[in-house]
Amino acid sequence: MAEMRTRTEHDSMGPVAVPENALWGAQTQRAIDNFRFSELRFPRAFLRALGLVKASAAHANRELGVLGAPVADAVAAAAERVAAGEVDDAFAVDVFQTGSGTSTNMNANEVIARLASDASGQTVHPNDHVNASQSSNDVIPTTIHVAALLAVEEALLPALTSLGQGIRTRAGTLAEHVKTGRTHLMDAMPVRLDQEAGAWATQIELSAERLRATLPRLCELAQGGTAVGSGVNAPEGFAKAFCEALSERTGQSFTPARDTFAALACQDTAVELSGQLRALAVAQMKIANDLRWMNSGPLAGLGEIALPAIQPGSSIMPGKVNPVLPEAVCMVAAQVMGNDVTVGVAGQSGSFQLNVMLPVIAYNLLQSIALQAAACEALEPVIAGFEVRAETLVRALERNPILVTALNREIGYDKGAAIAKRAYAEGRNVLDVALEDSGLSEERLRELLDPRGLTG
Repeated sequence: MAEMRTRTEHDSMGPVAVPENALWGAQTQRAIDNFRFSELRFPRAFLRALGLVKASAAHANRELGVLGAPVADAVAAAAERVAAGEVDDAFAVDVFQTGSGTSTNMNANEVIARLASDASGQTVHPNDHVNASQSSNDVIPTTIHVAALLAVEEALLPALTSLGQGIRTRAGTLAEHVKTGRTHLMDAMPVRLDQEAGAWATQIELSAERLRATLPRLCELAQGGTAVGSGVNAPEGFAKAFCEALSERTGQSFTPARDTFAALACQDTAVELSGQLRALAVAQMKIANDLRWMNSGPLAGLGEIALPAIQPGSSIMPGKVNPVLPEAVCMVAAQVMGNDVTVGVAGQSGSFQLNVMLPVIAYNLLQSIALQAAACEALEPVIAGFEVRAETLVRALERNPILVTALNREIGYDKGAAIAKRAYAEGRNVLDVALEDSGLSEERLRELLDPRGLTG
């Protein structure tokens, strides 16, 4: 194997051998050498936000006279290339690294400096120019907020809206179908399929409401707090100028954090967002499991619906078809719930003026958002495409002794219980048993026990 060609770069600790064609410099290479925990790297959503942050900082630095126009413009142009995803391969530092994310901030600074220098013919320094008026301690918390906000706004909320609307549309076609309701997985009073599906839609709509309620706090950014929150080395007005530049680039309304010390010391908003994502995961798993149960069998289970058949279900049992997409959604939900635990633990790891688990917060939060958007997209065609097995619903409903609940006011709970038990024991229709034991007329019984009349 040919020996890798290198060049020598220098930082405050001395010389470092860097791959000859790498865009990064000495500090990034030290991080690559030191942090060898996993193959996990920051996702595209984070790198996009990081590029936008660096470009907006360059704009603010030019506006406030910290950087001259030629250097500031070169930095901004290079940072926009990072945001656009042109150099993602240049971000090679493990997620499990220094808790402030300094290694990834320096990775960005060095890559942007190299791109800006090459494009402009000037010497652009990663710290003095690209990182001017900034610290890793405000850049990474800011990038977490920006990345999460954009991912929720651009991917997750549209997916939730589409899913909610899709379920509502499908529910509108299901009102004719009445089925046996179930509580504790046991027979209960009847419900219409449109009511059951409508409850799913409401879960999704409420999940979207919860997420939207968190967005204003994501719009508050730490940038300008620099090292500890005091804003050392940042000019007056930097936070405001930065937020205006970033808002213009993204179409969002970002504002300086109301308290930069809090914005650096804690990640409470990220923890809040993760909690809302966990609530959505709970809803997604509930819906997916309802679909699995209703589809079960089809002969030895409930068999109320038939989900779209999209692939063979078994390597050994010919003809078997499984509810694979709902199963995958359940696994997504489990992953998101686990991610929430990680974000919660990481969120309480703020000691004095800085949280020191920022990279793992960013990774897990953004993974959850991306997975849940995909899960919504996967559920939509499943719900739109399932077939109702109407004969199964009717057959089970006709034999449901719990319908006797409708007689409580006229014959009392105890007598109703006796009729239900006899109907179960004899495997008979509850109407037939009630005709013998209730003392009510057939006309009155048929009126009271009409399943559709019991669905509200």
